[in-house]
Amino acid sequence: MVTNSSWLYRGISEIFPDQPDADSPTENLVKRIEQANHPLRVKLGIDPTGTDIHLGHSTLFRKLRAFQDAGHTAVLIIGDFTAQIGDPTGKSEVRQQLTPQQVAANAETYLKQVRPILDCETPGRLEVRHNSEWLAKLDLSNIRELLATMTVGQMLAKEGFAERYKQGTPIYLHEFLYPLMQGYDSVAVESDVELGGTDQKFNLAVGRDLQRHFGQTPQFGLLMPILLGTDGVQKMSKSLNNYIGLSEDALSMYSKLEKIPDTLIEQYFELLTNRSLDHLPDNPRDRQKLLALDVASQYHGKENALNAQAAAIALVQGAGSQSDAVPEFSLSSVQFPSKIFYLVSATGLCKSSSEARRQIQGGAVKLDGQKVEQADLTFTSSEALRGKVLQLGKNKFVRFVE
Repeated sequence: MVTNSSWLYRGISEIFPDQPDADSPTENLVKRIEQANHPLRVKLGIDPTGTDIHLGHSTLFRKLRAFQDAGHTAVLIIGDFTAQIGDPTGKSEVRQQLTPQQVAANAETYLKQVRPILDCETPGRLEVRHNSEWLAKLDLSNIRELLATMTVGQMLAKEGFAERYKQGTPIYLHEFLYPLMQGYDSVAVESDVELGGTDQKFNLAVGRDLQRHFGQTPQFGLLMPILLGTDGVQKMSKSLNNYIGLSEDALSMYSKLEKIPDTLIEQYFELLTNRSLDHLPDNPRDRQKLLALDVASQYHGKENALNAQAAAIALVQGAGSQSDAVPEFSLSSVQFPSKIFYLVSATGLCKSSSEARRQIQGGAVKLDGQKVEQADLTFTSSEALRGKVLQLGKNKFVRFVE
C-alpha cells in the first residue's frame, strides 16, 4: 500500500468503473490504492498539436503531481504518433494532420511548460514516453486486431462522431483509429489509472477494453472537470481567447486571474491551487487577489508574483511604467517614423496590424494610461515612447525600452 496525500481526490468529477460495494466513486480508487502492493502507474496522454498549454490543461497535470506526491509513478505519454491524426473528440470536422517535425517542436514546448507542475527530479516518480515507440511498430495484422475489438456502431456512438454522422459531415477511417491507438497506449505502459477530462471518457474506456483484451487488469478512469475560461461561460480555449497560458508573463497571468468572474473563484481555487476552501477571504475582491497571487507564484515564483501584483496596482493608478514586472519591448527593432497601430502589432499585443486598428477603434488601447484615439498616430522617434507602457484591454501590457 502506498500512502495517499490529503488532496489526491480533490476536484474529481468521476471515477469509473463503479463498484457495487463502494459508497462513493472516490472509494473505488481508494480501494484500488489500498489493495496495491506497489506504486500505481498513473497515465496521462497529451497530444502536442499546438505550442501552448493553458490553465485548463494544468488541472490534469496537477492531479498527476498529486499522485506523484502520494508515492505513485506518473507516466506522461507524449502523443507524437497520435498527434499526427488528432483527437476527433468534440470536433465538428476532421483535424488538420501535422508533420512529425511540427509535433516534435510542439512537444518540446509542452515539456518545458509543465516542468513547474510535475516532479521531474525524484527517481522513479516520472516516466516520459512517446507513443511512437510502440505505435510506429504496429503492422497491418496488429492494426487488424485492434480494429476487431470495436464495432462501427460503438464508434459512431462516440460523441462527435454521432453528430457528424447525423449531419452528413464526413468521418474519415483514420479518425476511427485514434481512440484505439490512444487506448493501446494503456496496454503498452500497463497503466493502472488514466487521467482525462470529462470529455475523454470514451477514450479512457477504450483503454480498459484493450487492456482486458490483452490480458491486463483494466485501468481505472479518473475524470477531471473542464475548467471554464475567463469569460465564465465556455471552456477555457485559445480559440475563444478566454484562456490563461502557462507561459504568459507574471503580470499578464496575475492581471487576468484577479479579474475572473466571482462565479469561477471557488472552482479555480479547487482545481488550480492546494489552498483549503474553508479558509478563503469573505470579500470576493480579496479572493480574486489571493487566487491571482497563488497561481502566478506557482509558475513564476513568489517574488515575481508579488512584483506582478504591485505592477497591476500601479497600472490601475497610472504609475505602472516603472514596474519591473511589465514585459519589455525593444524599440531598436522599429523603423521610425512609426504609427501606433504598427507598434501594437509589433509588440505582439495583437496578431496583425488590422486587428490592432480594430482594437484602437474600439477604445481598447492605452499608452501610459491614456486611451489612444487614432490608429494612425505617428511617432517620429523612439524618444517619445521610451519608458511608456502600451496596454491592450485589461490584461496585456508592454513597456517600451531602447
